[in-house]
Amino acid sequence: MRKLTYFVACTIDGFIGDPKGDASSMYQFVTEEFLDFLKTEYPETVAAGGREALGFQDLENRRFDTVVQGRGSYQLALDTGVTSPYGHLREYVASRALGESPDSNVTLITEDVPGAIRKLKAEDGELGIWLCGGSQIAGELLDEIDELVIKTYPQVYGSGMPMFGSDFAVTDFALESVRTFDNGALVRTYSRKR
Repeated sequence: MRKLTYFVACTIDGFIGDPKGDASSMYQFVTEEFLDFLKTEYPETVAAGGREALGFQDLENRRFDTVVQGRGSYQLALDTGVTSPYGHLREYVASRALGESPDSNVTLITEDVPGAIRKLKAEDGELGIWLCGGSQIAGELLDEIDELVIKTYPQVYGSGMPMFGSDFAVTDFALESVRTFDNGALVRTYSRKR
């Protein structure tokens, strides 16, 4: 069975964006050292336009062949005129409002998001599924998440968009690794305790 990994950036206090979802203050921590890490370990998590601008558009996917995101996260790309931000992956967007997909590479999930993810996890394949965000879909899929890879940047928001937009539920994970960067950023990897 394939893994669903929530690979996400957040502040020290666990917010993935300000109250409107803007996380642009975190961009300052994506330094050359951090980009080298992404290029080496998670190149597929950089949007196609970014991969091209940085010169690694031809790198093979290392961990994921599929990306899932909510409408809010996808809207960030649509607002810039990009209909397939991760064209090097199979793209799924959970949305009841879009009606039809604006791109042939993007499949809409309009109902039973957890059921759709279970079907993707049951597929044969060596690479996993990346849950890109945001908060609401992460909350809806908490029971399906097998791994957390949390890029924590040294900022505190105080309030904003939490990592999981869900009701209270204790869910245990085991720490697998911590990678530290010179600028104070951390990447922590946790596996689901089942």
